Amino acid sequence: MEIIEADEQHIPAMQKIYAWHVLHGTASFETQPPDEHEMALRLKKIQEAGLLWLVVLLEGEVKGFCYLGRYRERFAYRFTLEDSIYIDPGFQKRGAGKALLRCAIDWAETHGFRQLVGNIGDSENEASINLHLAAGFQVKGTMHSVGFKHGRWLDTVFMQRALGDGSQSVPE
Repeated sequence: MEIIEADEQHIPAMQKIYAWHVLHGTASFETQPPDEHEMALRLKKIQEAGLLWLVVLLEGEVKGFCYLGRYRERFAYRFTLEDSIYIDPGFQKRGAGKALLRCAIDWAETHGFRQLVGNIGDSENEASINLHLAAGFQVKGTMHSVGFKHGRWLDTVFMQRALGDGSQSVPE
């Protein structure tokens, strides 16, 4: 596996992976997959904000992606990010999510961010919860029945991990 920063050539594969999760999964609460144009806009927004969007490649083929977005837009949240990770359904359980998240955490720490939030769609998404726990996140709370998709109510699980000094020092 190779992990690199995403660019426009990766959009079709990322759109396909994400569309599968939108249509068949509960990690995303979107119900209609965005098209390639929308995915390009999302990639551009992350990159223009100076944030990170990664893809994992196997023999040149995109098998998953991870990006870090602002947790909230207000200025006081500027040291806190939120991660999003989506893996091709045929490539899950091979360490791609773990590798992507490790790279994202390393990048965030070296860029001065202090907190990383995981907003896990569906409290039954044990794979994502366990991935985040293994990466040092802690469960901070569950919002029950806040989404309705695939004929059932869905929870969201909030997880958090300190980066670098976390709240132990004042950021520069």
